[in-house]
Amino acid sequence: MNSINSYIENNKERFLNELIDLLKIPSISADSAYKGEVKKTAEAVKEQLELAGCDKVEIHPTNGHPIVYGEKIIDPNLPTVLVYGHYDVQPPDPLDLWDSEPFNPVIKPTALHPEGAIFARGACDDKGQMYMHVKALEYMVKEQKLPCNVKFMIEGEEEVGSEHLAGFIKANKDKLKNDVILISDTGMIAKDVPSITTGLRGLSYVEVEVTGPNRDLHSGLYGGAVANPINILSNMIASLHDENNHITIPGFYDKVEELSDEERAKMAEAPFSLDQYKASIDIDAVHGETGFTTNERNSIRPTLDVNGIWGGYIGEGAKTVLPSKAYAKISMRLVPNQDWEEITALFQSHFERIAPKSVRVKVTPHHGGQGYVTPIDSIGYQAASKAYEQTFGKTPIPQRSGGSIPIVALFEQELKSKTILMGFGLDSDAIHSPNEHFGVWNYLKGIETIPWFYKHFAELSQ
Repeated sequence: MNSINSYIENNKERFLNELIDLLKIPSISADSAYKGEVKKTAEAVKEQLELAGCDKVEIHPTNGHPIVYGEKIIDPNLPTVLVYGHYDVQPPDPLDLWDSEPFNPVIKPTALHPEGAIFARGACDDKGQMYMHVKALEYMVKEQKLPCNVKFMIEGEEEVGSEHLAGFIKANKDKLKNDVILISDTGMIAKDVPSITTGLRGLSYVEVEVTGPNRDLHSGLYGGAVANPINILSNMIASLHDENNHITIPGFYDKVEELSDEERAKMAEAPFSLDQYKASIDIDAVHGETGFTTNERNSIRPTLDVNGIWGGYIGEGAKTVLPSKAYAKISMRLVPNQDWEEITALFQSHFERIAPKSVRVKVTPHHGGQGYVTPIDSIGYQAASKAYEQTFGKTPIPQRSGGSIPIVALFEQELKSKTILMGFGLDSDAIHSPNEHFGVWNYLKGIETIPWFYKHFAELSQ
């Protein structure tokens, strides 16, 4: 694998240009207006997998967006790595907060990326990180360095809950059979502090609707006499946390995993500057559940957040209206042992119960998934650790993530495989936000590190 650095140096511009071409396609899975662009992206991924050396690549239609499957089988007796990624992206809104067009990628330096970062929607989540695996395969095939079999499953619905992935997996267990699953859809602590994600939070995502009168009313003639759905919804949402920022839904914490003092102390060893954290997002103080640190609040504790709220008149100027309806989208990040369907039911029951008789409430579940913890004594984790040691010169830190990849628990349930999360993004990469970006150094470092995972996994599997 020692030739990987020269290979990257010789092909750096091409690697960047290919990723830029992929980022130009607005594969927004949440918006049906972009269905054709999502399909176009799947076709582009298929083409690149073929060019990288896969012997078989297929596009599998679903009732939603297609799944791209590819494989390079060199010997059925050798171990098989299944690479999962997604080519769909979040909507780029609000567009006026972008410094450049979200689907017109630009490379420019930043404080953390003096060598340059690629600014575009999907640069880090997940086109850039997914494409590292395609280029790593290209290197291993062309240089005849591939030590085991590799399969790819790249989907187009991760950002909308992977609704059709479960059906595909259940129908294709033999095709997807593997010894370990490898994903790069997470991050690391810092460019000089590599880490491997060992835990993911689960997710429950719901939409709520509060209805008052049968039409919008004049706020002067009816205000104070008829319930205002926006006021009611705001009060209901506010009541979901107490003065200690503890979630008030009965039963919500019943199955929450409580980490030992030793485990919490180990987490605290990870480098973290509260001042830098606050400065990076321009806040004066952090906020969260009493009794826990910032890193604990966003990784090992469950949360409830409003992701959007609307109703009434929001146009230019004034309109004195008492609205008929108010809406909110709410996500709950869950920790291992919390079942997302059970939590969704608890939320729905509680939210309906606390509504006053002056309004009607409707709760619509959207999607969710279970949390996941991967053991650090597995062959896959050891191979990943050795790979990082090879390219970073230091042992990576195991780290639990606050994010969710709901299908990881599904993989273990259906395919009986452990998942290794080798992410190369940074917290500052603004995924799901305006000005999302991915460092050029991080992108190339991922391409450099991934082949070492294959080498060590094949050796440890003997």
